[in-house]
Amino acid sequence: MKDGHVLHVQKVAGISGSEAHLLQLLPDLRARGWDARFLMLHEDEPGAWEFAHELEERGVPLDAVRLRADVDPLAFGEVAAHLSRRQPRILHTHLVHADVYGQLAGTMTRVPLRLSTKHGFNEFREGRFFGLADRTVGSLAHVHIAISQGLAHYLAETEGFDEERFVVVHYGISARDGASPYSGTEPRLLCVGRLIPIKGHLVLLRALARARLRVPGLMLDIAGRGPLESSLKAFARELGIEDAVRFLGFVAPVERAIEDAAIIVVPSLGEGFGMVALEAMERARPVIASAVGGLPEIVADGETGVVVPPADADALAEAMVVLAGDLERSAAMGLTGRKRALAEFTPERSAERIEELYRDGAGAGGR
Repeated sequence: MKDGHVLHVQKVAGISGSEAHLLQLLPDLRARGWDARFLMLHEDEPGAWEFAHELEERGVPLDAVRLRADVDPLAFGEVAAHLSRRQPRILHTHLVHADVYGQLAGTMTRVPLRLSTKHGFNEFREGRFFGLADRTVGSLAHVHIAISQGLAHYLAETEGFDEERFVVVHYGISARDGASPYSGTEPRLLCVGRLIPIKGHLVLLRALARARLRVPGLMLDIAGRGPLESSLKAFARELGIEDAVRFLGFVAPVERAIEDAAIIVVPSLGEGFGMVALEAMERARPVIASAVGGLPEIVADGETGVVVPPADADALAEAMVVLAGDLERSAAMGLTGRKRALAEFTPERSAERIEELYRDGAGAGGR
């Protein structure tokens, strides 16, 4: 192992985008000779322990600190004590809680190199106080990483970060066997994501109702759970499309639902990266995506799918009609998307970029 260990810190409640990224990245770093370890902040949710088990199964050492509240002085003391005892050469924090606890404790215990990765959009980031606090904590990190250029731009606009200071490191995806273009005849759409406002399901349903006026056989599957589920079902009934929409609930593995669909739709109003779009492309499916966050960096408009303005039901409906009305063209876009995903968004590229940052930062002595 390389000199000194690398400690990653994140608050975990379950396995979603950032956690899936770490499940790939940390074993990859260890395979490259880095003594990568993980400190999990948690509130004792079942999903946190599922993540812990998955990470340990991949050979990554893990410790945990329980948070009893968002502001927990006892937990901060435990994090600081852990850093003092372990003395990592590199501290890499992910998401808000880890930035606050980790960067403060890392500064106090004089960790030589500290990095912070920003992973996503959140409505609370638009509050003035939060932006000031986040920038203040962020100033303690030597290296700032964003998972997309779109996210870096968003953080600059909403919180006042210097966009030029962010290093962009995209997520990667591994190739799996058995990917083939959609061969069905039914124009079936799929949307995957938590049923929360920022995922854009209301716009999606409006667009579907309009698109079905021109493609009557168009169907939609919605995978995921969340607080909007009953409201979305009621809205589908109000629009008269309840027979065209299936709510699948939580789906695992998601690849099965993707393979059953002709086209994947990501209508988000905010998205740090857009892992669902990348997963769809790996499975050779075209993607209709909102022009937010990292989605335009993943989906090549007109080549691997269609990129539309966010919250624009008319534009989304038009994209549905264009792709659903020509499934042969959609299948060709899916194949192009798979080639793009496996060439440009590999786990190897992500790990290499992180490794470069560790080496460059350590060589510069932190700041």
